[in-house]
Amino acid sequence: MLTAHKALWWESLDEAQVICKLCPRHCRIGKDTYGFCGVRKNIDGELYTLAYGYPVALQADPIEKKPLLEFMPGSRVFSLGTFGCNLGCVFCQNDQLSRGHYDEARQYDYFSPARIVELALMHGCKSVACTYNEPTVFAEYAIDIAKEAAKNKLAFVLVSNACITLEAAADLFPHADAANFDMKGFSENFYAEMTNSHLRPVLDAIKYFYSLGKHVELTNLVIPGKNDDDNMIHAYLDWVEQELDPTVPLHFSAYHPACKCNIPPTAATTLRHIRDTAHERGFDHVYLGNI
Repeated sequence: MLTAHKALWWESLDEAQVICKLCPRHCRIGKDTYGFCGVRKNIDGELYTLAYGYPVALQADPIEKKPLLEFMPGSRVFSLGTFGCNLGCVFCQNDQLSRGHYDEARQYDYFSPARIVELALMHGCKSVACTYNEPTVFAEYAIDIAKEAAKNKLAFVLVSNACITLEAAADLFPHADAANFDMKGFSENFYAEMTNSHLRPVLDAIKYFYSLGKHVELTNLVIPGKNDDDNMIHAYLDWVEQELDPTVPLHFSAYHPACKCNIPPTAATTLRHIRDTAHERGFDHVYLGNI
């Protein structure tokens, strides 16, 4: 049987309901029900995480696959992910994990934070990454893995959508050495229509991570007709220039039809146009992916 782990970042509303404060959704969760992410459950009036210790994806990768091209280049990173996500992206490229759920009657292999680090060392990795699905939804586990990694002189990496409350970010982000954040599309309308969430908390979280002096790279999955408009790209570049730094590495990746989205794939010419636009504005650390 899967063993639930007591969650952080929540409070009781009454004898039956709790409110989760991990991400900006602030899910109100009744007894024996789950938050939007599908991995945080109200058990007898207390909030638990089902994801702690139960990764469903483990892999030693080149760090460039995260993608992190300017952090420990040429090294290997031990990557892990669980089920669950706090966004509802209709274009999700990995919905088997993000929309997957644990079967509480099934036996899953348990991997303690120390075991994750042991595996990373066995595979010759220099870092550990919480990736594949959204690390925010297993933040308790991520923090404990990060602490074990630090004890063993391994770097700790997040690949995240940055949809997290600043309260939870203050506990998680200081443990990370680097992050690649997914910038889904630089407009509130895009976030509402395509991800069932909001842009502002994402921007606030990225700014907070950057303010800690950590290594940041940003990835934008470019979807034709949705977030590839020149005005949106310029607004995105304006924000990076004004709130972060034009030397922050920017990744623009081609979308391919997935999940509930059947829009045709992104043309390579579109990505090259965006790269040229960024170069013309003085952004010299621009990379294209999935082409």
